[in-house]
Amino acid sequence: MTLRWLITGSSRGLGRALSEAVLQAGHRLVATARDPAQLAALGARHGDAVRAVALDVTDPAAAERAVQTAHEAFGGLDVLVNNAGYGNVDSVEDTPLSDFRQQIETNLFGTIIMTKAAIPLLRAQRGGHIIQLSSVGGRVGAPGRAPYSAAKWGVEGFSESLALEMALVGVRVTIVEPGGFRTDFAGASTSLREGRAEYDAVVGAAARRQRDYDGRQPGDPARAAQAILQLAAMAQPPLRLALGSDAVAAIEAADGRRREELERWRALSVSTDFAS
Repeated sequence: MTLRWLITGSSRGLGRALSEAVLQAGHRLVATARDPAQLAALGARHGDAVRAVALDVTDPAAAERAVQTAHEAFGGLDVLVNNAGYGNVDSVEDTPLSDFRQQIETNLFGTIIMTKAAIPLLRAQRGGHIIQLSSVGGRVGAPGRAPYSAAKWGVEGFSESLALEMALVGVRVTIVEPGGFRTDFAGASTSLREGRAEYDAVVGAAARRQRDYDGRQPGDPARAAQAILQLAAMAQPPLRLALGSDAVAAIEAADGRRREELERWRALSVSTDFAS
């Protein structure tokens, strides 16, 4: 079955790998980037199956134009993938509020803006699939990445609420949580600052680890793209899908710690109820 896709952040990383996989599988795509010239190769190879659109996900008008392009070019939209995003490394103390706002604006509000732009069309169709690219950092707080984790945790909560509403109009929602993949995300796309000595054990270590990790991540972007294609074909997809063995291990360990802490403090937690 041919599906109509809209992918944000199609110019590089997982977004580019997924865009290529979608088109190679015979689907149709609205590919987006801040600079659509970066998408020229997709158009050259796939012709009318792709529409390249300029998009800043923080611009509601641009988001609506991208969705309208899918409607006008392909007659509707089956899969929205909110992929655009980035994350820097620095301590909370040393990250300017402006940087917090910019990262949260792109990673969280960009997702909200694009989702809201697509909902009227999906609701009218009584069908579709919204796939939100979160991160293992949306389940496990990452040292040195407070703005990114704050945004991705926000994406997770937003999407859980969204899923309950969209189920009433036949629209599926899935949160995808990648671990480390060999993309530009850990390279030139990221500002890495080791910061001051007081936080070196976590922030400095995170910056150094990411530099050393670049090019050695376990995740294969092409295989991630194939997993997302499988996800989009499911009649009953999961609410969450971790991608990568490292993501599965980190989430499993974090969930175990949370369960243990919940049990350890259960008596104090329930002590706040009115006496029966």
